[in-house]
Order: sequence, then C-alpha cells, then structure tokens
Amino acid sequence: MPMIPKPLPVLAGLVGEYYGWCRQGELRFQRCRQCGAFRHVPRDICAACSSFDWDWVKSSGRGAVYTWTVVARALHPGFAGDEPYAPVVVEMEEGVRVLSQVRDCPPDQLQVGMPVRVEFVAVDDQVTLPYFCRA
Repeated sequence: MPMIPKPLPVLAGLVGEYYGWCRQGELRFQRCRQCGAFRHVPRDICAACSSFDWDWVKSSGRGAVYTWTVVARALHPGFAGDEPYAPVVVEMEEGVRVLSQVRDCPPDQLQVGMPVRVEFVAVDDQVTLPYFCRA
C-alpha cells in the first residue's frame, strides 16, 4: 500500500510569509503597530483595533501547553500509524496560541502549563514546521 503524505500548508500570502520565517529558523508573529497586539494566525487586520498597520516580530520561542487532545484514530490517512498523538495548543509568551505537537513528550505525560520551546523540522525543501519540545 502506497504511503499517503501528510497535508502541508499552502505557501501563499501571509501564511506563506509565516512559514518562510519558519524555514529560516525563526518563529515570528504579526504585531499591530497601532495598539501592539500580537496575532496568529496571520491576517491583514488587527482584531483589537482594526488597523492594517503591522509588522513581523520575532518570538521568544517559549510558551506553555494550554490544552491538547489525544487522537486515537487518525482522521486523515497521512497520519495513520502515528496514533496515539496529541495535537497541542501552546500559549506563547507573546500571548498568541499555536497549534502543533510536543515532540519529546508522550500524550500521557502532557500537563497544562508545561513549559515548552519551539524547534523547527524541515519536512521537505519548501516547508519547515514549528514543533515544540519540553523546556
């Protein structure tokens, strides 16, 4: 049976810019120049003040586990064989939340508030994904 690849992000627009930073080994988030609010996922307008004036700011790369779920049965065939795995929401020091995985922690050892730091994994020549490990 042929292996089915995992879905990857489409590298277009602001999402493409976000993953471009990841490819360079930097986690960056948009920050509004008007009110200072950070945001993720990337978008044109600030949800806090409706400004279109923003820039990319390098993240500390540190955060804490906010929540997770354990997947016992893969819903996409590309993840078959990885079960059980835990998609994790990490709350970054900047206040934004990122969906990823903690690569060095089995699902039964995850804890709310567990400190983590970003690490980057190149999945092909174009896409590098931000994952996390215990800090």
